[in-house]
Parts: sequence; C-alpha cells; structure tokens
Amino acid sequence: MIEMHIIDAFADSPFRGNPAAVCLLERYPSDPWLQQVAMEMNLSETAFLSPQEDGSHRLRWFTPTVEVDLCGHATLASAHYLWETGRAERNRTLTFHTLSGQLTASASEDGWIRLDFPVEQITETQAPDLLSDALGGAVPRFVGTNQLDLLVELDSEEAVRGLKPDFAAMAELGARGVLATARSQDDRYDFVSRCFFPVLGIDEDPVTGSAHCALAPYWGDKLGKDRMTAVQASARTGVLRLALTGDRLHIRGQAVTVLKGSLLHLPAE
Repeated sequence: MIEMHIIDAFADSPFRGNPAAVCLLERYPSDPWLQQVAMEMNLSETAFLSPQEDGSHRLRWFTPTVEVDLCGHATLASAHYLWETGRAERNRTLTFHTLSGQLTASASEDGWIRLDFPVEQITETQAPDLLSDALGGAVPRFVGTNQLDLLVELDSEEAVRGLKPDFAAMAELGARGVLATARSQDDRYDFVSRCFFPVLGIDEDPVTGSAHCALAPYWGDKLGKDRMTAVQASARTGVLRLALTGDRLHIRGQAVTVLKGSLLHLPAE
C-alpha cells in the first residue's frame, strides 16, 4: 500500500483553501501511472514526492490531465505532509527538485509555511479577440502576460468576484490560464484574484500559489510595496502573505490535513 494524504493548502481550517493529494514514493513509476493516480484523485493537483540521499526530495505535480511545471499549493501541502508525518525535522528547511528548478520551504513558529519561488514579470499585451467573451462580458482595464498566462485587471473587487466565465471560449485564448485580479476593498488585503485553467482540466483553481509569482510583482509595482497580503476569491477562499526579494517571491500560507488513506493498487514492476 502507498500512503496518500489530502491536505487543504492556504487554509487555516478544513474545507477551505485548495486541496492537494500528496503521495510519497521511494522511486517514480511510469508517467502514465502517475497521471492515472492524479486523474483518480480528481483534484487540481496531486504531488508525488521521492526522497533523495541528501535529505532533499524530488517533487512532481499532476493535474487530472497533465503534468505541470510549477504548483504552489501542492508544494505547501508537501512540506506540511513531511513535517506532520515526522519524515523531516520542522526546524529544517526542505529542498525540492522540480521542473522549475530548486524550491525550498521553511516553517515559522506561528504555524505558517514559507515557500521560496521565482518571480514572473508581467508585460502588457493586446487582449485576445475572445477575451471579453471568455470573461462573461467583463471588459478588462489591463491585460498582460508572463508568456504562459494572461493577467487581467478588472475595475473592482466586485467585478472579480462576480465573474461568470465562458470556459469553452477561455480554452481558445491560446494561454495556459487567466488570472483575473483587482485591488481589494478590504483593508486586510492588498489585492484579490480568481484563477482559471480550463486547458489544464481545472476550470477554476481554488487557490493558486504559483499565479502569485506574476500577481505579486504586478501589484508590487502598482502599489509601491514589497510585502502584501492577497486573497483568492474562489468559493473556498485562501489567504497568502507575499514578500518580494529581488527575483524571488516568498509565499506564506497555512495547511490542514483532512484525509489520510492508502492507495491499494500499486504500479506494475
């Protein structure tokens, strides 16, 4: 049997934030098997960890349909899993080897977890013809790209929260995803967002840590800040504390384990 945990990331209580499945494997089996497990979990991401001799871990992330290069919430969940199960000392920084290079996670005394991720700068771009249709009729005030996703600033927090996207149209935009955002009207937060990735099999991702690699520098420039607090305004909601340090972004969040189980069907040898 293979141990499998489901952990709500960027959440301080169960059934909030973004759930990720975390699976620890001594070695990676075939990619089709990993993809089948992720499809079975049917969460936005399933994280597969594999320990290395030096105490670090390889880390791969799969949506129900594809492997992805970078995932924030499943990295947060992976760190929480390793500390909670006693497979790593909580006072030790964790190192993950990923398709996006080396990432680290460290624990704070207040229970928050800090991820060290790369910054992705946004450049202004022309709005695709179908963008307003994809946003359910909303008209953006700014459109930019990090070469993968479209960042779309709307006029207000209400506009972001009220979006009713056309996911079929969104899948035709030629971008991996759409990050809709606006300045927050709540003094506790600097900005809000919602993130959509229909081409990855995720219509709306509840909380997207990796999206803030682009959102944080965009809002940091607009607001003149290098430390911000963001809220992702999905139905589940999640809070992220952000700190820009040169070309790196420190993303802080909390996590809660909601399910522990065993995968009974093992990969073929």
